[in-house]
Amino acid sequence: MAPSTPKVDAVVEKAKAAAAPEMSAASLYGRFALAGAICCSVTHGALTPVDVVKTRIQLDPVTYNNGMIGGFKKVVQNEGAGALLTGVGPTFAGYFLQGAFKFGGYEFFKQQSINLLGLETATNNRTAVYLASSAAAEFFADIALCPLEATRIRLVSQPTYASGLISGFGKMLKNEGIGAFYAGFGPILFKQIPYTMSKFVVYEKVAEAVYSVYPKKDMSDSAQTAVNLGSGLIAGFAAAIVSQPADTMLSKINKTPGAPGESTTSRLVKIAKELGLKGSYTGIGARLFMVGTLTAFQFAIYGDVKKSLGATSGVELAK
Repeated sequence: MAPSTPKVDAVVEKAKAAAAPEMSAASLYGRFALAGAICCSVTHGALTPVDVVKTRIQLDPVTYNNGMIGGFKKVVQNEGAGALLTGVGPTFAGYFLQGAFKFGGYEFFKQQSINLLGLETATNNRTAVYLASSAAAEFFADIALCPLEATRIRLVSQPTYASGLISGFGKMLKNEGIGAFYAGFGPILFKQIPYTMSKFVVYEKVAEAVYSVYPKKDMSDSAQTAVNLGSGLIAGFAAAIVSQPADTMLSKINKTPGAPGESTTSRLVKIAKELGLKGSYTGIGARLFMVGTLTAFQFAIYGDVKKSLGATSGVELAK
C-alpha cells in the first residue's frame, strides 16, 4: 500500500467533499438555498432605510444633495420616520427568493463544474469556476427578483403609489401588464451578474488568503465567522463599485412607466446619456455602506445557518 502524504490526503478529502452533495442532492441544496434565502432577506430587509435613502439620492439628487446622513434627515422631516421602511415587503420577499437561487445555485453550479471538469482541473481553474457558477446562479435569481424589485422601486420613488407589496404589485400588473415587472431585467442583469461575480470571487480569494495563513480546521466557529465577516466586507465594497452604474439605471427605469411605444433599450440609452459616468455613481457612498455591511453579514449568517442545518459538505476548491 502506497504511503500517505499531505498532498494525497488533501486530494482524497476534496474528492470526498466533491462526492458528498451527490449522496443527498435535494436535501443538501435545499439547505444551501434556505441558508441563502435567510441571509439575503434578513440583511436586505434590515437595510431597507439605507436603500430608501440611496434610491432617493439616485432619483432626485437635487433635493437629496447632502449625502446619506442628510438624506435620512430629509426623508424623516418631509415624510416621517415610517417612510424609511417603504418597500420593506417586496425587499424581504424578493431577496428571500433571490438568496435561495443565488447561494443554492452557486453551490449547485460549482459542483456541476467539478463533475464536468474533474476536481483537479476545477481546482486549478477555480477563479473561472467561481465566475461561471456565480453568473449562472444570479441569472436565475434575477428572474425571481425582478418583479419584486420593480415593485419596491415604484413604492420608494412614488410614496403615494400604493400601501405595500400586495397592492403595489397588483396595481402595476393591472395597469401596465407583466412586462412592467421586467422592464428593468436588462439593467438588473447588468447590475447583479457583475455584482455577484465580484462578490463571490473576492470573498473566496480573501478567505483563501486568510486560511492559507490560519488553517480553517484549526479555527473556532467564532473565528470562522469573523473571517466570513471580513471577507464579505471587502467583497461587498468591490461588488458595489462594479455594479453601481447599473443600479442607478435600474432605479431610473423603474421610477415611472415608459412612453407609449418606447422600447426598454431606447429608454436605457436615453438614461445612460442623461446620467454620464459621474451621474451613474450618484449615491455611491450610501451604497458602499449598504452593500459592504449586508455582504459581510450575508456571508457570516450563511456560514452559521449552513452549520446549524448540517449543510457543511459543500466543495471548497482552494488549494
